[in-house]
Amino acid sequence: MRARPTIRRFTVPALAVALGVLYGGRVRRCVLTWGANGLEANSRQPGDELLEDANGVTTRAISIQAPAASVWPWLAQIGPAPRGGAYTYDWIENLLGLNMHSTNRVLTEFQNPHVGDTIGFGSNVMGLERVETEHVLTWRSQDGNWVWSFVLQERDGATRLISRNRFRLSTRGARISLLIMEPASLVMERKMLLGIKQRAEHLARRAPAEGESPSVPPPSLGDPPMTSRAPLN
Repeated sequence: MRARPTIRRFTVPALAVALGVLYGGRVRRCVLTWGANGLEANSRQPGDELLEDANGVTTRAISIQAPAASVWPWLAQIGPAPRGGAYTYDWIENLLGLNMHSTNRVLTEFQNPHVGDTIGFGSNVMGLERVETEHVLTWRSQDGNWVWSFVLQERDGATRLISRNRFRLSTRGARISLLIMEPASLVMERKMLLGIKQRAEHLARRAPAEGESPSVPPPSLGDPPMTSRAPLN
């Protein structure tokens, strides 16, 4: 009878270690590189030069059946209100006080981003560091420890959208926290990429009347199943 507490004491740590080993292998790789192929995940991307000594990197990607010109507007206006939101789960974003309200419209007043523009992501103030219209949009946090780049690669009328995050984590606690947050970040970023894809593909199919602001229908409730790889074009 007295052996049971001892078994429990050893079972819980052993289970935690086993889960950690499982996550640290193939599962973590899929979480960090959802949708990206090997070349995209392993090669340098525009914006990497802004944070060379990163010790946390994610590369996620999606194929969009639309030209880069239909994808770019949604990237250009990303940010908290009055900007266009982040096209993910607004209710989760707003529980964190981010004031995100994802729009289905192209907001003309935010279609000309410039280096030096800033947006707030909670306690993080992000400055726009690199702008190449319809190709690259890169944000960097004020403290220099986070760089977020969107890269568009168009081919045959379709576009590959790559999202690269680089983090510099100076403490062990920060690195442990990132490990815990990685699966949650996949859930949110996957939703964002799917939201941009839906909006861009609809925009490409619909030519707005003169003077009319393009819009798309509300995102559908049913997302495609989560996989570690998106089809390549």
